[in-house]
Amino acid sequence: MFVDQVKVYVKAGDGGDGIVAFRREKYVPMGGPAGGDGGNGGDVIFEVDEGLNTLMDFRYQKHFKAKRGENGMGKGMHGKNAEPLVLRVPPGTTVRDDESGEVIADLLEHGQRAVIAKAGRGGRGNIRFATAKNPAPEIAEKGEPGVERDIQIELKLIADVGLVGFPSVGKSTLLSTVSAARPKIADYHFTTLSPNLGVVDTADQRSFVLADLPGLIEGAHEGVGLGHQFLRHVERTRVILHVIDMAATEGRDPYQDFITINKELAEYDSTLLERPMIIAANKMDLPEAEEQLAFFKEQLEEDYPIYPISTITRAGIRDLLFAVADQLDAIPKNTKPVEEQEDRVVYRFEKEESPFSITRDPDGAFVLYGEPIEKLFKMTDLTHDESIQRFSRQLRGMGVDEALRRRGAKDGDTVRLLDYEFEFME
Repeated sequence: MFVDQVKVYVKAGDGGDGIVAFRREKYVPMGGPAGGDGGNGGDVIFEVDEGLNTLMDFRYQKHFKAKRGENGMGKGMHGKNAEPLVLRVPPGTTVRDDESGEVIADLLEHGQRAVIAKAGRGGRGNIRFATAKNPAPEIAEKGEPGVERDIQIELKLIADVGLVGFPSVGKSTLLSTVSAARPKIADYHFTTLSPNLGVVDTADQRSFVLADLPGLIEGAHEGVGLGHQFLRHVERTRVILHVIDMAATEGRDPYQDFITINKELAEYDSTLLERPMIIAANKMDLPEAEEQLAFFKEQLEEDYPIYPISTITRAGIRDLLFAVADQLDAIPKNTKPVEEQEDRVVYRFEKEESPFSITRDPDGAFVLYGEPIEKLFKMTDLTHDESIQRFSRQLRGMGVDEALRRRGAKDGDTVRLLDYEFEFME
C-alpha cells in the first residue's frame, strides 16, 4: 500500500535529573558537594533512506518517544546521554508542525538528517551550585523536558518526469511499456489510485525516473477526485509529460483536455507551467487520431514538442524517450526539484514571548501558565528546601509577584501552576 501523508506524535527524551550528594570519605569530615549532572535525552531524528518509497511505517505506529537521559550519580559522575531515536523516511519527505504549519524539514537526499524534536539537557547536580558563600548547597535541577509535538509528514515523490493527463488516457500503459513497473491497468477511471515509479532506460544508455500519477479531473486543485493526492507529487518533477488521448475514445476534445489539465496545474502552483512540457499524443493506432492531431496542432497557441505514439503498437515511443532524455540533459544537474526563493536574509520583528501569563479560575485561584515558567518549574527539585527557595527567587526575578499584586492577589490567595497549588504571601 502506498502512503503519502500521515500525522504522528513525537517526543524527544527528557534530560536526566541532577542529584544532591556529598562526599562521605573517612578522614574527610567536610568533603563538599559531589552530585553529578544528569545525561541529555535523545533527539528524534528523521533520516532519508533511498530504499523507501512510502510512509507505510508511520501508518500503524503513531507515537514515537526517545529515551530520557540517565540521572546523575555521586562522586560527581555524569549520567549517560540517551541515544537519539532515528526514524527512516523516503526521499522527498516534508515535515510540518501540525499546530503552526511551519516546515520543520524538507528531506531530499539519501543520508540527509534533520532533528524533528530536540531533547532536553540533563539537570545540574549540586556540585555545580557550590559557591564561596554556600560551599555545600542542597540544590539540584531536574532534567529539561524534551520537545513534544504533533507533526504532519508528507511525501512528494522525487521523479525526473511526471506523467499528467485525464484518467484512462494511457499513462499507466505507457509506464509499463517503457519500464519494469507493473501498475494496475483496467478500462475504467482511476485505475491508478496511488503513484507508481519506473526507471526508464533509453537505447543510448541514458536513464531517468518516470512517475505515473493518479489521473486529474476538473477541480483537482480544490481536492476534487484525487486532486491533492496527485498534485503534491508534480511539484518535484523536472519535466512534465502530458499524455493525451488523441483518438478521443471517450468523446472528450483532446485540446480541451490539454487546457483543463494545464489550468489545474496552474491553479495549484503557477510555477509548474514554467517547467518544460512534452506532449505525448497517444492512441495514434486508431483511425480518428490523425485527423484529431492535425486539428489539435491548429488550436495549440504555444509551440510544445508533440510526439505521436501508440502504447499498443509501441510506435513513436523510442523518439519520445529520446526527447525526454534530451530535455533532462538540458536542465542543469543541480537544479532543485522545487523552485527556491533567492538566497537572502529577511529580518522580521518578532514580539518576545512573555515568560508567563495569569488567568483566574472560577473558584478565585490565580493560574500561572506559559512555556518558560512551566519548564522552569518542571526542572525544580521540590524535595529540597534550597531548590524551592531558588525557584521562589527566580519567580520574583521574572516579575511574577508584582504581576499577581497588580491582578489583585492578597495574602493567603491560592496560586496554581500546572497540577500544584501555592499560597501567595506578601
